[in-house]
Amino acid sequence: MVDVPTRWVVDNPPSERYPLYTRANVGEVFPDPVTPLSWTLAGAPGAEHGWRDAWERFGAFDRSEFADDNLEILGVFGGYCYLNVSLARIFGVRTPGLTPEMIDYQFFGEQPGLAPYEDEARPTDESPAHTERIQQTLQWILTTPDLPELEEEQRLVARLRAERPDIGSLSNSELVSRTRALTDAHFRRQFGQHLFVTYAATVPTGIIQQVCNEIGEPTMAMKLIAGFGGVDSAEPSWAMWALGRMVAGSKALTAAFDGGVEGLLDRLRASEDPDAERFLAGFDDFLYKYGSRGQNEWEMRQPSWEVRPALALAAIDRMRFAPAAESPEAHRTKLAAEREQLGAAVLAKLEGNPEAHGQFQAALHAASVFLPGRERSKTNVIRMINEARMLMGELGQRMVEAGHFDQPGNFAMLTNEELDDFLADPAAFAATVREREAGYAALEERVPPFVLDSRKGLSTPPEWRLRTDSDVQKAGSGDQLAGIPGCPGQATGRARVVLDPSDPSALEPGDILVAPITDPAWTPLFVPAAAVVVDVGAQLSHAVIVSRELGIPCVVSVTDGTRRIPDGASLTVDGTTGTITVH
Repeated sequence: MVDVPTRWVVDNPPSERYPLYTRANVGEVFPDPVTPLSWTLAGAPGAEHGWRDAWERFGAFDRSEFADDNLEILGVFGGYCYLNVSLARIFGVRTPGLTPEMIDYQFFGEQPGLAPYEDEARPTDESPAHTERIQQTLQWILTTPDLPELEEEQRLVARLRAERPDIGSLSNSELVSRTRALTDAHFRRQFGQHLFVTYAATVPTGIIQQVCNEIGEPTMAMKLIAGFGGVDSAEPSWAMWALGRMVAGSKALTAAFDGGVEGLLDRLRASEDPDAERFLAGFDDFLYKYGSRGQNEWEMRQPSWEVRPALALAAIDRMRFAPAAESPEAHRTKLAAEREQLGAAVLAKLEGNPEAHGQFQAALHAASVFLPGRERSKTNVIRMINEARMLMGELGQRMVEAGHFDQPGNFAMLTNEELDDFLADPAAFAATVREREAGYAALEERVPPFVLDSRKGLSTPPEWRLRTDSDVQKAGSGDQLAGIPGCPGQATGRARVVLDPSDPSALEPGDILVAPITDPAWTPLFVPAAAVVVDVGAQLSHAVIVSRELGIPCVVSVTDGTRRIPDGASLTVDGTTGTITVH
């Protein structure tokens, strides 16, 4: 039995000035422990400083408010990545129209054990100078017609894919140098764009929610920010739906899929049926456009759909059973029509108040720009990371063949600073890599605290509960669980607790998908589901944005939902009130 490490290779001390941290939101990016290479190559130098760039650009902070010698916005404790709550709350204090409580709700959801803002408020949190700068940014957010920098970034990552070299012909040192060049040139800028747009998206959503509260229709806000279209993380689902319809309409393809996704592509390539050829052409196009997506897609060693096509085929396999009437595009069209109708109704109510009317109208437009923009900025980063993934995956495979690695993904156990010495003498790192892999596996078995307060001292992984612990009582008939409303509507169906999006075989059309946390690898599973329930999340989390795009009821921040909801139980999910009733 491997001992659980008390510290991980890339752990850092917590911030002395900003003590509160959470796994919320950042858990969608790094659901597993972070690997040494990803963190030293991109996380610490790119994500932390890209975040600082974004807040400085927003006008919310000065560089002098961050330590030069330590991470403060992000942190790695016990191998798991955390996001600083204290700094996000200061952003809420300084931004007109926001509060620390609103920031908690939009980004972090309902967090048991999270100390109120008043317990850590500082005299320097309020800053008229920063508020004035932010006010100028807010005016820009409410008046900009589009986000051309994201479109330019989209074209850039498309070129990176189109101009990918013959990876097999590159030397080992060329694979490493090209990986470094990609991240050095693009990651910090792209991540800074993503965070800037993310915080910009809080502005129109906050205005819309405030107006809906004032007119006595608080749940209407969800419907007013749904069905925009152009949400990049949802687009693969449209393409998968089309492929699923192709399978459902073909006897030959149906028979091939009935044989399981393992070896499916080989069976189709061996077939002389024209439907097989048509599907393969469509699937190749799908992988070229969306192959960068996958589970834990910010982590280079995790397989994307391009690396492991069976992951995408498993989702298509589930979609093929859904009725044609459940088309995600039809759902989105319905939501868009409802949004337009409700928006016009609210504007009519505000006719007597020109200032409120103008601000609400501007907020509706800004939401249509920045909510899809948030997903586009994230997709741009993911596509760049996939180019690095393909390079390092090649290096890993070569090291397996040479006998230095046990599996291709072992490359991730090295730090960026160790790579050159490793290339010079791979055998010298064999024991280190194996030791780190064992420690990583032990950390994966633990559940990190959702909230950390460094003023109380940080617990270490050996003190954390095991994922297999069953100390949570299952909900029984008549019990009601509460969370945060994500997407309005109501659905009743069979609960399917899915812990791994790569194995959705138990999920049938009309089931309720119950998940621990979601990233875009989960998105295709939303399509056949009648509703989605997630353990964590908030108003701007992935599950909420995609559910609103697909038009299915969603409740997030259902603490321990995957442990409390019995698999197979009959549930009613109310995405308007944020409740789940067990029948």
